[in-house]
Amino acid sequence: MLAGTAVRWATKHGFMRAGISAAARKGDEQARFFSDPGVRENPYPFYTSVREAGPVVPGRLMWATARHDVVSQVLRHDAFGVGFTDRPLPAPVALAFRFSRRSSPIGPVDPPSMLVVDPPDHTRYRRLVSKVFTARAIEGLRPRIERTCAELLRDKPADLVADFASLLPVTVIAEILGVPLDMRRQFLAWGHAAAPTLDLGLSFSTYRRTEINIRKVNNWMRGHFARLRREPGDDLLSQLVQLDDLGEDELLATAGLLLAAGFETTVNLLGTGAWLLMRHPEQLALLREEPQRWGNAVEEALRFDPPVQITARVCRREAELAGAHIRPGHVVMAMLAGANRDPAVFADPDTFDVTRPNAREHLSFSGGVHYCLGAALARLEGEIGLRMLFERYPDLRIDGEPHRRTTRVLRGFDALPVTI
Repeated sequence: MLAGTAVRWATKHGFMRAGISAAARKGDEQARFFSDPGVRENPYPFYTSVREAGPVVPGRLMWATARHDVVSQVLRHDAFGVGFTDRPLPAPVALAFRFSRRSSPIGPVDPPSMLVVDPPDHTRYRRLVSKVFTARAIEGLRPRIERTCAELLRDKPADLVADFASLLPVTVIAEILGVPLDMRRQFLAWGHAAAPTLDLGLSFSTYRRTEINIRKVNNWMRGHFARLRREPGDDLLSQLVQLDDLGEDELLATAGLLLAAGFETTVNLLGTGAWLLMRHPEQLALLREEPQRWGNAVEEALRFDPPVQITARVCRREAELAGAHIRPGHVVMAMLAGANRDPAVFADPDTFDVTRPNAREHLSFSGGVHYCLGAALARLEGEIGLRMLFERYPDLRIDGEPHRRTTRVLRGFDALPVTI
């Protein structure tokens, strides 16, 4: 099993890790994003430098863009897709990789996950689950989310992430998927351990830890599917396990992605949103005076410091992008967080302003066919969660040093100490 893990790491991260290191030594700007600790801590000056360098900036490993109009085009252009596993590999490497896949767990960035497959497969998977995430269905969850918030806020939070921001979204998505509530902290731990797989160039030790945790999720899910087949409920997973046209791996990938995506990014939204409001008390005071602005405050938090910083697309056929000729197989890094601070779209973009009239024009939920399925749920949880948090504890403030996650694609806090 260790040999298989090593092969999978080499093909997914090892070669890329070596390429990133070599490119960074030669001054490649794109490689800095994945290698420079300072960029991880504060990526926004880096996005500015990329945006100012041009609409699409070439690099040794990939192209990059941080301009709002170009990022939007990449996300919506049918010449660009997410099918990175279809890219050709040298024959010996491809053979070893296919062999290693036999014992591979299925994570959020492994086919047939919706994150990494294009239409028509993506369309089929999304159609199966989209009815649960319609605006009307999500609005129907409002009373349940409010009750969950009230229950969680009975006790004063000491660490806002551990005591509130993580528990609210995992409780809601667990109910939607029919996962027992007593498993929620376990799934938080598994999800947190697996989150680095979204980054590029992981070390072998990090990749091995993510595989171990993803395998644990897979094993638990298979047992859960068996239970739901025997005793189905009225939840989404109970409906999915009854479908004949969804294979076991497809079911595993879909359920795992919905569970992880259902809380991983929203944890970051709630934590970052609360942090921003505690650091900008004048904005919080404005929300108390005009509570109808809470929805827009969530949009501004998503714009200003989004949970997902970047995404990438691979070119499937020759395409022109902002005057650049992109060849098949070339990768374009679309910097969502950079696009969100584009001064061509957002006035005074480095200022956090809950009254910003066009805050909702951010690209934090991606775009095109891969637009975030859970966007409406994240918005609702963000609005209710932040509003009820500061209503219950109006004097909430930071108490100690917040700790950011070590991931680069996902941005947020894994510890946010607070006091009342």
